[in-house]
Amino acid sequence: MRYKLKNVALLAVLALLAGCVTTTEGGFTEKYSPEEALQERVELARQYIGEGNWEAAKRNLKLAYEIDPNNAYVYEAFALVYQSTGEYELAEENFEKALKLDSKLSRARNNYAAFLFSQQRYKEAAKQLDIVVKDSLYSGRPLAFVNLGLCRVQLFDPEGAEEAFVRALAMDRTNSIALLEMAQLRFDAGDFANARKYYGTYRSVVRQQSARGLWLGVRLARDSGNLNDESSYALALKNLYPDSVEYEAYRRTVSP
Repeated sequence: MRYKLKNVALLAVLALLAGCVTTTEGGFTEKYSPEEALQERVELARQYIGEGNWEAAKRNLKLAYEIDPNNAYVYEAFALVYQSTGEYELAEENFEKALKLDSKLSRARNNYAAFLFSQQRYKEAAKQLDIVVKDSLYSGRPLAFVNLGLCRVQLFDPEGAEEAFVRALAMDRTNSIALLEMAQLRFDAGDFANARKYYGTYRSVVRQQSARGLWLGVRLARDSGNLNDESSYALALKNLYPDSVEYEAYRRTVSP
């Protein structure tokens, strides 16, 4: 993958210079402040993270750290690398350092919450997300509400979960995760009419349903007596997800 970074060659000398970085090419001189150099290093590291190139990401982050050892963005990126490589103690340590340096860095807090969720530490994750969703200027706020709802599902708080998913859908009506979760919650509450509405919208925004979505579709079709839809969803579940827990659950309901 080719990166569209400005003057990438210039970055090779950043670790050697404490002041402005100066390069001459074709008779022109350009100066880059340490702040600009650090930003480019972090951006490059995040691109490597997206590629799964952890060593290249860490190499750039170490150089960024040398420019500014108290930058929250550097620690957040380090945390993402360590989380991806299974070094969970280091990941948590770096998330906490990032937030200590900048408590208003909502992206880092949302990523930290996602990390805690992956560790099944749902209560701690929800606590972080309660802070994130209060940041009305955070561009990832709809996703933060979705994540908060997922935490509350795991904490057996269906009312709180619905509240979070409704807020997410008010900001993004096509969020497939929130739509399916709302359909499931309404189904569990015995509100099949609204469950079908949410499920219908979910179907319209996804190209391929998840195993969980198909299994819910089977049960909703059964409730309404729609044998054609039930058979269609069951067949798709069998063909697409034959090893899923949802298909096994379906099989148990039809076995003699």
